[in-house]
Amino acid sequence: MKLRVGVVGAGNISPIYLQAPSKFSALEVTAISDLDLDRARSRAEEFGIPRALPLDELLSSEDVDVVLNLTVPAAHADVSLAALGAGKHVYSEKPLATDLEAGRRVLDLATERGLRVGCAPDTFLGAGLQTARKALDDGLIGEPVAATAFMMSHGPERWHPNPDFFYQPGAGPMFDMGPYYLTALVNMLGPVRRVTSSARASLPERVAGTEPGGRRIPVNTPTHVASVLDFEAGPVATLVTSFDVWAADVPRIEIYGTEGTLSLPDPNTFGGPVRVRRMLEDDWETLPLTHPFAENSRGIGLADMVTALGSGRPHRASGDLALHVLEIMHATLHASEAGRHIEIESRPGRPEALPVAAGEEVLR
Repeated sequence: MKLRVGVVGAGNISPIYLQAPSKFSALEVTAISDLDLDRARSRAEEFGIPRALPLDELLSSEDVDVVLNLTVPAAHADVSLAALGAGKHVYSEKPLATDLEAGRRVLDLATERGLRVGCAPDTFLGAGLQTARKALDDGLIGEPVAATAFMMSHGPERWHPNPDFFYQPGAGPMFDMGPYYLTALVNMLGPVRRVTSSARASLPERVAGTEPGGRRIPVNTPTHVASVLDFEAGPVATLVTSFDVWAADVPRIEIYGTEGTLSLPDPNTFGGPVRVRRMLEDDWETLPLTHPFAENSRGIGLADMVTALGSGRPHRASGDLALHVLEIMHATLHASEAGRHIEIESRPGRPEALPVAAGEEVLR
């Protein structure tokens, strides 16, 4: 099955998505839109896309079946709702929305219209994290009991051309990078049942660029968030996301089991390494990757959704999963303010693992 894709948003993330049709035969990009129509025209010319259109024309186009929503996070919900209202399936960049109620409205409208919603990140479908998932499911470290995850950096203001939004509500390290870590953890361990956290904004402002006299950016959201996640299946995980750290030497994600430890790769990537150290062993073993797509394969989640439409099965990078991650992220900030555990209402199913197969066959 092949669906025609209309892309909304021609910014920094769009080129890697626009390469997806060369990897996934289920996708064909037929139109692109952006607030800056000249930028959309430039992307269309670069990638051989037939048409660059204003948003309303793209949404009304008969040759667009699914909208790939690559807008800024604050616009995700509005664009997705408009696309669903126009009868299009939607696949959105992360997060699903910045506001939890808006995220729920997106899923409710999709259910009402009989349409699919998918959402990044889809890195958990890459070779590295699927290899780790298989190792866990095969019992390589026994029963999972705990996990740790760290995203430690000093923020994007030194390199990003427009870093201001990273320090406003709906962003910060939790909303910017947390989806990669939380999605990877839910893929491995299942849904989260409650959260507690401590969060702070360590500096009142940031300086854009590398020079001391650069433009000042006010900080209006926490930049260091330390959370504890209780999973429904029993494991307890510690997750720290920070834009306040110049250097760190900590694991990205480790899962601790009754018979060993599994070390996962950076969840913002598709490859390895995946390492295991079993009980009573003295050294780590690097596992061979069991799945394809170790290179940057953004768009695999969209391709999986389109393939799933053809067979009627659930897709893996689902709106339900993205809403669960969004609820957890909001709960981490709420828990810090309230000084207590926050119960998580959503309970998505653990995404189905990809089979061991070559290339696109893993999506069949």
